[in-house]
Order: sequence, then C-alpha cells, then structure tokens
Amino acid sequence: MTDTAPERRALADRLEKAGVLRTPQWRAAVEAVPRELFLNPGVFLTVDGVRWRPVTAVGTDPAEWAQIAYSDQSLTTQLDGHLTADQTTDLVAGSPTSSSTTPVTVVDMIEHLDVEDGHRVLEIGTGTGYSSALMCHRLGEDNVTTIEVDPAVAARADAALETAGFSTWTVTGDGLLGHPRRAPYDRVIATCAVRRIPYTWIRQTKPGGTILATVGGAWSYGTGLAKVTVGEDGTAEGRIIGRSSFMQARSEALVPVTGDLSARTAYADSEREAKVAPSMLEEWMPAFLAQLAAPGAQFVRAAVTSDGAQLLYVFDPERESFAEFSSDGEDWTIRQGGPVALWDDIEQALTVWQDAGSPDITAVQLHITAKAHTYWIGDNPALRWQHRLA
Repeated sequence: MTDTAPERRALADRLEKAGVLRTPQWRAAVEAVPRELFLNPGVFLTVDGVRWRPVTAVGTDPAEWAQIAYSDQSLTTQLDGHLTADQTTDLVAGSPTSSSTTPVTVVDMIEHLDVEDGHRVLEIGTGTGYSSALMCHRLGEDNVTTIEVDPAVAARADAALETAGFSTWTVTGDGLLGHPRRAPYDRVIATCAVRRIPYTWIRQTKPGGTILATVGGAWSYGTGLAKVTVGEDGTAEGRIIGRSSFMQARSEALVPVTGDLSARTAYADSEREAKVAPSMLEEWMPAFLAQLAAPGAQFVRAAVTSDGAQLLYVFDPERESFAEFSSDGEDWTIRQGGPVALWDDIEQALTVWQDAGSPDITAVQLHITAKAHTYWIGDNPALRWQHRLA
C-alpha cells in the first residue's frame, strides 16, 4: 500500500491555512488517518453534471488514487441506495446516497464540537467512517458511538475502521432514534441533514452537552449548521453558526414533486403581482428563511414555456398547497392554491428580513423543547417562527 503520509500532511496544511483546522489534537488526527481507506471499493466522479464515472481503488494507479483521496471535494461512494463503483465500468446516471464529505466540512464541524479528553460522542450517519476514525483518534475508540441506517454502508465503514486500527461502537439502525446504550453523551454530531433536530438526541445528551447538526434538509441548499447546548430542564438552545450542506437523513427524505405540474396548479384561489422576486429562493439565506416560514415546502424550477415564460413553483404536498410564478422578463405574477397561502408567508419573511438589513444566517437563534422548535432573528416578532412537533 502506498504511503500517503505526505498527502495527509499537505491536507492538514491546507485545512489549517483555510482556518478550519485550529487545534493540534485534530491536526494529529488528520495526519494519522488515511482517507483512502474509507473510499473502498471506489468512488464516482461527476462527468457532465448528469453522469458519473466509476473509479475503483483496485486497478487505479496509486498516485492517481492518492490524488483523488486527498482532493478538496466530496467523493460520492454510492448511488441510488445500492450501486458502488466496483459494480459497473460504464458511465452511469444516479442520485448520490452516500459520500465522503469534503475534508474542510468534516474538520470544520468536528472542531466546532469543542471536545475535551474523556468526552463521549454519538455520531449520526457513519457514512464512509472517515469522520468516525478522526474522532476515534482524538478521543479513543471507546468514547465514540456511530450510527448508520444502511447496513451495506455500515459494513464497509466497519471494515475500513478496523483496517485503520479502530474498533468503535457502530450501530446499524434509524439514525433519528440515536442509541441509548452508552447515553448520555457529551456531544452529538450529525453528518446528515434533518428538517428538525429530533428531541431523542436531546434526551441522550448530558446537560451542558452540545448537539451539532445541519437543519433545513427539504432542499439541497439553504440549510444551516445548528449548534445547541442542552439545559438542565431538558430543552436546548443555540444558534445557526454557518452554512452547511449534507445529504438528507433517509428516514426524513422528501419525495420530489414531479409529474404534470400544470395539472397540480390548475385551480388557483388567488392571483397577484409578487412583491418579492421568487428567484431570491435560489440564494442561500432566502432559501433558509423560506423553509422557516413554510416548513415542508419544496422549491421547483420548471423549464421555460413555449412562449418564453419562465415558471417557478413552491409546493407543500402535505398541506396540498402551491404557489406558481410566471415572469414576463421584469415582473412576477403569483398564483396560489390550497388551504395555505405559501407565498404570503414566505414573502412576508423575506420582506421583513430585507427591511432588517438582510442579516446573515448566523443571526438565526434556535430553542428546542419536546413540543416545538422556535427560530428567531432579533426582536422582531415577524422574524420568529415556531414549528410544533406532531
């Protein structure tokens, strides 16, 4: 096996220069853990934005494989919940369902955990096992429990961890449930996006402990990294500390809105000119706000119509509501239907946010109880949203 120690040191240097690798203990972990072990049997590299090229560890020049393993990018390791790179030699289409997240994201997150010697950590979403190995190196394998919902992914991660010299508590099951065997934990970290932080995670965290998770999840962007501290009263409070993008937890994955969109929007209850351009939803912070104002909503881009009009949609399948937008090149017309006026709620949030100076996502604060999640920005009641739990 090729010695990748130089590549690991170079990776640590880049992460340190980027400002995400800040402590010597985590630098030691990055330099010690071979990322390439956690990419077996191979990866899929994007070709044209639609298709993927399989590259396997076996059969690839060691220098090329090391270059791929230590590149500053996320590396897809599974498509459509089952396909791995060793199962095909052709270009394939598919949706990523497991990956090795870019090292800058992994290291930035684990640095934000603020761990101390002796802390016990619960990781939701083992994935390839690379972040698990980093934490095992830093804290000791007896202090790390990791959960993966996909048995095949978990088996590959276990094999890689063993090869790297670690034997940790790996549990296969529903990542939203957590695992009580070793609770309570000092830290909980999720390497998947969730629409809301499950209260079960709070119950498994010690008072004063930290939970770090990407919230939002209904869209592939417009999500934030939430860092909350668990209180003695069983609630948790904190804030969004930055942008973050992860695959959605499989048990929370939404079914994309497809089919005949014109049929879905045939009967509208109202039509008016939009006060705010819906194209704002293609930006990160407005997309995050839209998910706060209309949880469960999905933003859908449609192709330009035969007469040149651009169409955009917001759907909430659970509440059977929609908003359809059409543009003449300057103004946007909004048609809404269903029991909830989706765009009214989103538009108000965007308008008040703009009036407040368009604060960054890090201005969003969060409070969690067993009954509700509450988000807010400043003291304006129009920038306060409560999501009650069923």
